[in-house]
Amino acid sequence: MKNRWVSGNKIVLLENGEAFFPAVSEAIARARKQVLIDTFILFDDPVGRELAQALIAAAQRGVHVELTIDGWGSANLDQAYKQALVSAGVHLHVYDPVSRILSWRTRVLRRMHRKITVIDGTVAFVGGINFGEDHLVSVDAMAKQDYAIRIEGPLVQQIQNYAAQTAKVNRRLPPPPATEHAPTPGSAEAMFVIRDNLRHRTDIERHYRAAIRLARKKVIIANAYFFPGYRLLREIRKAAQRGVQVVLLLQGEPDIPAMRFASQLLYDQLVAAGVHLYEYTERPLHAKVAVVDNQWATVGSSNMDPLSLALNLEANVMIRDSAFAATLATRLEILVNEHSRRITREIAGKPGYFASVRSAILYHLMRRFPSWGRMLPTPAPSVESTPPNQHQPLRPH
Repeated sequence: MKNRWVSGNKIVLLENGEAFFPAVSEAIARARKQVLIDTFILFDDPVGRELAQALIAAAQRGVHVELTIDGWGSANLDQAYKQALVSAGVHLHVYDPVSRILSWRTRVLRRMHRKITVIDGTVAFVGGINFGEDHLVSVDAMAKQDYAIRIEGPLVQQIQNYAAQTAKVNRRLPPPPATEHAPTPGSAEAMFVIRDNLRHRTDIERHYRAAIRLARKKVIIANAYFFPGYRLLREIRKAAQRGVQVVLLLQGEPDIPAMRFASQLLYDQLVAAGVHLYEYTERPLHAKVAVVDNQWATVGSSNMDPLSLALNLEANVMIRDSAFAATLATRLEILVNEHSRRITREIAGKPGYFASVRSAILYHLMRRFPSWGRMLPTPAPSVESTPPNQHQPLRPH
C-alpha cells in the first residue's frame, strides 16, 4: 500500500466514547451493503452489546458484516457473545488467537492494535477508541481520554481495501457504491498510514519525524505511552531547541504504571531541551494524536512506544487541513491548561551520575525490546475465521 495524500475529504473529530459510539452506531444503522470493523479490544459490556445488536441487525437485513478482533486484546470475550454474532450472519475473525500454557498467555507480540470501521465504502472511522464502557466519561470517572475521526471522501476507499486484507475477504465483499463522479464532501487532504511487520515497519514514525522536522511555530503531541526511539526523540528535542514551542502531554494517571515509569526516564532531557512537558491528571490518557503549526495533524492507534512503533499493526490518518488542526489543537490545549500539571526542571530533577547511568542503561534495554521480540520463536500471526451460519441468532447477554 502506497502512502499518498488524497484531497476532497471531510474529517470530523470525535472525542471520547460519548461522540464516537453514537456516530458508529448511526453509520451501521444506515449501512446497506457492507460493514468492516477491526478493533483491538471488544468488551461484553453495555457498549459491546450495543455494537453486537447493531451488527446483528445489519446482518439480518442483508448487509455483509466483517468483524475482526485481536486475540490478545479481546481474549476474554465470552463465547456466547461470539456465537450470537455468527448465528446472525456476521463473519467473525480473531487475529492471532491466544494460546495458553499453564494459564500464561504465550503470544503477546505483533498485536492487531488498530481501530478501523468502514461502512459501505463511504464512511470510515479511525482512531484509538476501543469498544468498551471504559471510554465513556459519563459512566466511569476514570474513563480513558481519547480521540477518533469520522471520514467521508476518497480516502475511505483506501481504508476499506486495507481493512479487508486482514481476513482476506476482498473476493466475497460486495462492491461499494460507486463514488467516482460523486462531489467531494470536504476540502481536507489526508493520508492513511499503517505500520506492519512487512513493508511498512516505520511509516508512521517517519511521518511524525518529518512533520516535527518541518515545524516552525508549535507542536502539540498527546500520547498515552511515550517511549520513542532515538531519532524521533532527537527531532522533538531539536524542534524545541530551535525555538518551536513543543508541548508534550503524557499520562499523569496511568492505566499502566510501568509505561509512565519508562516515560519519566526521558523527562530531564526533554525539559532541559525546552520541551513544555505536561502530565494529564484528570483521568488515564489514551490519546495518540498530534498537531503541527495548526496545519498538519494525526489521529490514530499508534502510541510512541516500542510496541506501537516496532511490533503492532497500527493505523493513523495524517491530515492537512487548518480547520481540523485548529479544532484538535483547541481541544488539547483545554486539557493542558485546565487538567494537567507542568513538569518543571525542579520536578523533573537533574539526576546524579549513577541515576543517569541507570536511566541510560534502562532506556537502551527497553528500546531494544522489539528486537528481542522478533527473535522469540513466535509463529507468524494467523487469522482464525468463523463463517456465519443459519442458526437462530442468540441475543447477547
